[in-house]
Amino acid sequence: MRRLVIAPRGLQFLIVVVLVIGIFFRFVNIDGKVYSHDEIYTSLRISGCTTTQVKQQIFNGRVISKQAFAKFQGLNSEQGCGDTIRSLAIEDPRHPPFYYLIARFWMQVFGSSVTAIRSLSALISLLVFLCAYWLCKELFNVPLSLPGIAIALMAISPIQLIYAQEAQEYILWEVTILLSSAALLRALRLESIRQPEELRVYNWIIYTVTLTLSLYTFLLSGFVAIAHGIYVLATAKFRWNKTVKAYLLASLAGFLAFMPWMLIAIANQFQFKSSSSSTTNSSPSGNLITFLLMQLSRIFFDLNLSWENPLSLFMTLIIFILVIYAIYFIWRTTHQKVWLFIITLILVPALPLIIPDLIVGEMRSFAQLDLVSVYLGIQIAVAYLLATQLYNGRLSRRQIWQMILSLVIIAGIISCAVYSQAETWWSKLFSQGNPQISSIINQADRPLLISNDLGNNYANVFSISYLVEPKVRFLLVQGKNIPQIPKDFTDIFLLTPSDTLRKGIAKKYKLKTKIVYKDEHTSLWKIFK
Repeated sequence: MRRLVIAPRGLQFLIVVVLVIGIFFRFVNIDGKVYSHDEIYTSLRISGCTTTQVKQQIFNGRVISKQAFAKFQGLNSEQGCGDTIRSLAIEDPRHPPFYYLIARFWMQVFGSSVTAIRSLSALISLLVFLCAYWLCKELFNVPLSLPGIAIALMAISPIQLIYAQEAQEYILWEVTILLSSAALLRALRLESIRQPEELRVYNWIIYTVTLTLSLYTFLLSGFVAIAHGIYVLATAKFRWNKTVKAYLLASLAGFLAFMPWMLIAIANQFQFKSSSSSTTNSSPSGNLITFLLMQLSRIFFDLNLSWENPLSLFMTLIIFILVIYAIYFIWRTTHQKVWLFIITLILVPALPLIIPDLIVGEMRSFAQLDLVSVYLGIQIAVAYLLATQLYNGRLSRRQIWQMILSLVIIAGIISCAVYSQAETWWSKLFSQGNPQISSIINQADRPLLISNDLGNNYANVFSISYLVEPKVRFLLVQGKNIPQIPKDFTDIFLLTPSDTLRKGIAKKYKLKTKIVYKDEHTSLWKIFK
């Protein structure tokens, strides 16, 4: 392993400044972005309401105001914690209840506003720094500058900021991944030290608890657990010993504790009635490669640019080279127990998501934000590279790496500054165009928005209700039903209508339709004579 040193005062000061900047960006303008499609489902699940209840009371062909949506986006006396769990179990078992129960108690204290619910994620994100510090200390086991650099990179990482301002469980999942990983390394380290049997058992109990919490936060934690298992077996050279036995018992206990929810997920055959960030996206597999490269770049630099943008292409190439070299460097210069942990944390959880799409030649099941462990592993690898190169070798070499660290930090801060002032972002997925759609609708005197519950419309009308003015009215129907349109509106709009709905309205009322907004996921049509 290369020589690793305690951070000098200058670097310590830089880390503290970057950390303060990162914390600032987590709370500034936290309610400024559109409350997205996926966040709508978060609030819906927290409320304990089901799709059936929403359709009965909102998608019923009656004219309603934006206030009608509030009942399904906050707490009410009719639903309790049991309803939150039941709603997830019946309609969305991919999302276990741990985060949603925490969020429900948070809502009871601070309310159900966008600021309140997103503030929970921002506060949880602060735990990432402590957990990352613990993981780095356990992984490298020496006092060094690496934990501080790793924390600094995470503080101003664009992808980390997205997690910290999303009303979803991803940031809590990240914390549990870090906790369970650090707890595992601690248990393995102390296994090699003589200690009472009670302490050995206690160390593995900590791992069991953190693994269970991770599983109850996000279903894909199972892949992280598999990565842990491969790591333990590989470091034991695939031989049965006391450590392997202790690990298997601890992980088995964690999975047994998770079994009730796992049975629910299996019973529902993973057919989730609600949409989420992993909604099927059928596109060529080449788009998957592009997406992966873009996500790799977004760990350190993200201005919400398209793939075709020259700056985006340049930064993606530079960051790809940096990441590949960091992984190669950690493999060449560290003990197997270090590099193997990083590589399994990156590859094992990612491959089950990537390979099926590559095989079928389409990007269908891949999720935009489900690569948490991949991002963490890459950030730790880059932090190790920078920490070892800043103070090793000739002066000219050290200056080059100090410049690289400065550029990485500057890129992150600029990305966070741009993100903090934006109304929408790529992570908002199906709701990216809602600010523009709402702006068009708000310009009308007495507007009526018509939509149905098909596709992404179900959650998108909720999202738009946060953005439109009180004068806007909604007329929502189920399926392909043609609504009865009142005559006392100056402007009538259709949100992402199916051809059946659009042509049915035009034929029934002898009207014409014209598209006034369109993006990859949504469209807005206007009805006129």
